[in-house]
Amino acid sequence: MTVEKRIAEPGTDVLIRKVDGHLAALRTGLTGADLELAERLARALRELVGSTAQASAADRGQVRAAVHFFVLRRESRGRLLSVRSLAAAQRVVNRVVLQLGRPDLLVEAGRDRPAREEAHPEDATVR
Repeated sequence: MTVEKRIAEPGTDVLIRKVDGHLAALRTGLTGADLELAERLARALRELVGSTAQASAADRGQVRAAVHFFVLRRESRGRLLSVRSLAAAQRVVNRVVLQLGRPDLLVEAGRDRPAREEAHPEDATVR
C-alpha cells in the first residue's frame, strides 16, 4: 500500500471548497460582467490559498479572511451577493494580493464598469 504525501495543508481544501461552492451558487443568479468578476475573484482566491499553504500564519490568515469575505458577505436580502458586495470583495481581495506581493493576481474591474482611474479622472490628473 502506497501512501501519498499531501502537499496542501488541511485548511486549504476547505477554503477552496468554500470558494468553489459559493461560485457555483453565484452562477445561478449572475450573468455578464458580474459573473466574470465573481469568477476572477474565485480564481485569484484559489491561487492565493494554494500559494500560501506553507506561508506564515499571518499570511494564511489574510487569505482566509478574504475567502470568508467573498463567501459570507451579504448586503442583499437574497441568497446571492449584490453587485456592490462583489465590488467590496474585489477591493478586499486586491488589498490582500498586494500585501502578499502578488500583483499578478489583481482582479481588474469588469468591462462594463469603469476602472478606478476612469471612474475619477480628476484624481489621476496632476495639478
